[in-house]
Amino acid sequence: MRFGTRVAAWTGGLSALLVAVTVGSTMIGSVSLAPTGVVKAMLDALPWLSFEVPKATRIIVVKVRLPRIALAAGVGFALAAAGTVMQGFFRNPMADPSIVGVSSGAAVGAVAVIALGIQVPYGLPAAAFATGLVTAFAVYLIATEDGRTPVATLLLAGVAVQTFLGAVISYMLLHAGESLQDAVLWLMGHLHNADWGDVTVVAVTLPVLFPILLAYSRDLNVLLLGEEDAHTLGVEVERSKRILLAVSALVTAAAVAVSGVIGFVGLIVPHVMRLVVGPDHRILLPTSALAGASFLVATDAIARSGPAEVPVGIVTAAFGAPFFLYLLRTREVHAL
Repeated sequence: MRFGTRVAAWTGGLSALLVAVTVGSTMIGSVSLAPTGVVKAMLDALPWLSFEVPKATRIIVVKVRLPRIALAAGVGFALAAAGTVMQGFFRNPMADPSIVGVSSGAAVGAVAVIALGIQVPYGLPAAAFATGLVTAFAVYLIATEDGRTPVATLLLAGVAVQTFLGAVISYMLLHAGESLQDAVLWLMGHLHNADWGDVTVVAVTLPVLFPILLAYSRDLNVLLLGEEDAHTLGVEVERSKRILLAVSALVTAAAVAVSGVIGFVGLIVPHVMRLVVGPDHRILLPTSALAGASFLVATDAIARSGPAEVPVGIVTAAFGAPFFLYLLRTREVHAL
């Protein structure tokens, strides 16, 4: 099968899966909805289409469930895309989007707003986004010397900064008082109370940034051979590394700012898709992103389907960790 046909087939299939998971997730809730009613309500929300839909169904679908599902899809898409880039960048299947400290940095900003009552313009998402980016930039500066950023140094700097920020977060939680529960819920990852404003953050960010990652997918493939070989093959190694890191940090920060810290999406989804479609990032990147969107929509449906809603981060970890251990036991895991 030719490359273009293969990409189209996988993209089309995973897009169809995302639509199916979205419809199925919209049906689930305290009030069960029929699939026909859900589809009609979704289509009726489009300005150029009109269907007869009961008012209650329209409100439940368009104003209550669809914003949350759209946010789950956008965040899952972003985390899986960033995780794919990080695993290729570090040539390590254990890498994830938080490896350069974006999630830890965002958590510091969010907990400061929630637990300490610090006021910032545009509220908690802006604080989380800004501190996540500042942390990633700080890790990059620490690891860079004489214009070069060794991957191993970057990895170790990220681990050290994450450990330090973990201590900062723990200290703030000790002084959180009545806000402790809200801070802990944010740290567990959440999608409850999502609105179209939250969706806008990722809806504006991803169409701008994801094509940049796709444009550098060939460079990412060549970097798998090693930096010296990549330079010999004509890749501007340091420039490509800076762009991939910066864009991945932006994508991750945008996702974490509106959803909290949701683990395993950026780790398990790229790893599984690499086993399925292979290591070529020209196809791995879009397929992982679409699979990540479906995965988070499905796990969020599970998170809110029980007698009491649980943070979606708990569900992703509950499913992701055992499955990842299964992969470690049944398949040989090695550097990419």
